Amino acid sequence: MKRSLPHVFRARQVSTAQCAGLAFVFLWFFIGGIAHFTATATEALIVPPYIPWPVAAVLVSGVFELLGAVGIVLPATRKAAGIGLFLLTLAVTPAHVYMLQQPELFPVPIWALWLRLPIQVALLWLIIWSTWRLHPRAG
Repeated sequence: MKRSLPHVFRARQVSTAQCAGLAFVFLWFFIGGIAHFTATATEALIVPPYIPWPVAAVLVSGVFELLGAVGIVLPATRKAAGIGLFLLTLAVTPAHVYMLQQPELFPVPIWALWLRLPIQVALLWLIIWSTWRLHPRAG
């Protein structure tokens, strides 16, 4: 009798476009997660002042970015990691808003601060599309 792996551990077929989306999301969060540890002080500056322990917030979010990046690579954890990355992306929205409210505190052009918001919306969509909506490979 031939045994097969449970459904959750079997590789799911993904389209080429979805694979590219997964690669982009992986790189975004993997590189971002590393930045939380290599540029902790800089990252802590964008944490709004009403959030306690900004350095701890940066380090914890960095851990979750790295876990999410690795999680979307594995078919068994892809959907859960996608949900986590989606929620994490929503959770960092106050930092983007804070930077817009106090642009003089940051050496970033105001247009770039405004551009971050539609980029974040696009990232949220890409996370959903590439991790939750699994498409069978054509052909």
